[in-house]
Amino acid sequence: MTDTFKIGIAGLGTVGAGVVRIIERHASMLAAKSGKRLEITAVSANNRGKDRGVSLDGYRWFDDAVSMASDDDIDLVLELIGGSDGIAKAIVEKATASKKHVVTANKALIAHHGKDLAMAAESAGISLRFEAAVAGGIPIIKALREGLAANAVTRVFGILNGTCNYILSEMNDSGREFEDVLKEAQELGFAEADPAFDIDGVDAAHKLAILASLAFSTDIDFAAVHVEGIRNISPVDMEFARELGYGIKLLGVASLSEKGIEQRVHPCMVPVESPINHVNSVFNAIVCDGDFVDRTMFEGRGAGEGPTASAVVADIIDAARGNDLPTFGVPASTLADPETLPMDQHFGAYYIRLNVVDEPGVFAGIALSLKNHNVSMEKVLQRGRAPGEPVSVVITVHETRESDLMKTLQEISVLEPVLAPPAVIRIEQL
Repeated sequence: MTDTFKIGIAGLGTVGAGVVRIIERHASMLAAKSGKRLEITAVSANNRGKDRGVSLDGYRWFDDAVSMASDDDIDLVLELIGGSDGIAKAIVEKATASKKHVVTANKALIAHHGKDLAMAAESAGISLRFEAAVAGGIPIIKALREGLAANAVTRVFGILNGTCNYILSEMNDSGREFEDVLKEAQELGFAEADPAFDIDGVDAAHKLAILASLAFSTDIDFAAVHVEGIRNISPVDMEFARELGYGIKLLGVASLSEKGIEQRVHPCMVPVESPINHVNSVFNAIVCDGDFVDRTMFEGRGAGEGPTASAVVADIIDAARGNDLPTFGVPASTLADPETLPMDQHFGAYYIRLNVVDEPGVFAGIALSLKNHNVSMEKVLQRGRAPGEPVSVVITVHETRESDLMKTLQEISVLEPVLAPPAVIRIEQL
């Protein structure tokens, strides 16, 4: 085999080092699978002298990754720097203009600029691949773009952030508070020093916006994703959920109906027997509903050196083979403008936890507010009695429109016996 496929890597963090390890360890196997010898010829990162656990001997070093992206001795540029704009975007744009194939793990970049970058890549006749941007080692991009291509997909949902799933799993198993488990996750390396991107749902929202585009052949609409994180989930909620027959997961849900596309990321109560409730720790899981395939579920590690680098190298192999499928499964120029269904039009069931003074007549005002907005109560739970003292009361309601529920909660929150804003979790029968 004489053909060589030359790679330049921009960004040598955990994933970049993992890519180097895979290409060096599996050189013969990768050559057999791609039809070409994969060769790293150039690298670029902030700190040349940093110990990354892999040797960079023999690779040309570029202080400027954008310059590397146009180098004549590179066939493919691997962008692993991150960020929706700035140098990451400049690298991809430069590589595309120079007719270099591009592989990236950058979910924010694709979520914000995916269509434009895909149109440029398709116009240049090169491939733009981003399997590692969503769910680490799970091949969900390829599944939606290729494996499920015969189906009209109506819904895609799942656990898209391993940090949040680890925290919720540990809270459920141990009964500990959110802040305590978050600190442990940071110590174990499952959460960043600044975890906001993960625990506030933004990371999952980027991924969901990409999945919705692939599933429904529409332009990415990150701004339309309703986003809530897990900061307000408490052990009390976990206990009540178990009593009601549910577990709590942070889910991303994208669904298509005659009314439009709904995209939402938020904590959900899911039946304890549902498969997705049994996906714990740092694992991700994604479920796709198609008209002919019915339902498929993909589960695996959603982050980390090995799984993410595995997805990156799979994309490199595709590019080396000359697989020239459109970036989003259809030509980027044909991606339709999505008709968005606002969150206030969501129709579903809800869990409501109230902190109230235990006194006679407390339910009268709550029931009246529910009645005023046509919200139907299903169950009420209160543990024990504490006359004159604060107690937690849980109400579940039948399916209703979100806008009606929010009006109801506004009324309830100002009632004298109600001591704090209601806690609300949506119930999903998945």
